Amino acid sequence: MKKSLNRQAQAQFDLQLRHRINAGRVAVKAQTAFFGRQFGQVASEWKEDDTRVTFADFAISENVFAALRRDFAEDDYCSEEANPLDEVLTLGAGFAWVIDPIDGTNNYALGFPVCAISLALLHDGMPVYGFIYDYSTDALLEGGAGFGLQRNQKTVNRDRMAADAQTMLGLHFPIDLELLDKLKPLLAKYRVRCLGSGALSAAYVATGYLTGVVDFRVKVWDIAAAYALCAGAGVAFKFLEASPFPLRAFHPQMDFCPYLAGTEAVCEELQCQLGE
Repeated sequence: MKKSLNRQAQAQFDLQLRHRINAGRVAVKAQTAFFGRQFGQVASEWKEDDTRVTFADFAISENVFAALRRDFAEDDYCSEEANPLDEVLTLGAGFAWVIDPIDGTNNYALGFPVCAISLALLHDGMPVYGFIYDYSTDALLEGGAGFGLQRNQKTVNRDRMAADAQTMLGLHFPIDLELLDKLKPLLAKYRVRCLGSGALSAAYVATGYLTGVVDFRVKVWDIAAAYALCAGAGVAFKFLEASPFPLRAFHPQMDFCPYLAGTEAVCEELQCQLGE
């Protein structure tokens, strides 16, 4: 009887999860046309942390969450742009959604196409599935542990991409000079990409375009979806300080969560250089 109840509970959870995955995909896809229309056209403002924000950030965040709340009103919803600055949201629901409506806002506002919509689904505080709409390729990357990694709902062959790509590292500047000094041997050894989008840097590790990435300036909404993508691709993802997961509370002014991700070999090399 106990095994039967466990199977029933698992089947119910799987159903709830798949309903949310399908709804998340639809909600993100519904915003891609608006995202494109506003690209390079929307006015922007500067926030206190010296990052841009646009009308499109607020609109996409509100539209995605409004669509999801219609079916999942009991879930928690976390957005850097939608949650009040002076309020900490305690996550008490089983499922939570974390969105970065425009990752790479500076690129987006200036008309440089490396930018994305990033949406993560969390269960008990852990990212279980992620969606990243990559505007530069007009592709929706999605996946999670046990689901693999897909591009436009077709399985991504990471090994094939990695075999064709040279060893490349993703970085995000500015970097503290002491940390940069530690990384110098790798900068002289490998090619480096600085994309201006934390979500895409981690996502490209999942797809195999980047061999590894180290980023000291991301926050949880930048990498929650990419964390799930890397898990789906079987790519290591290691935080250099305390992990933000399981996420128990959300605040728009949360601390950075520096991390590295990539193949086991490049992660070991990065950790060695950083003295981790």
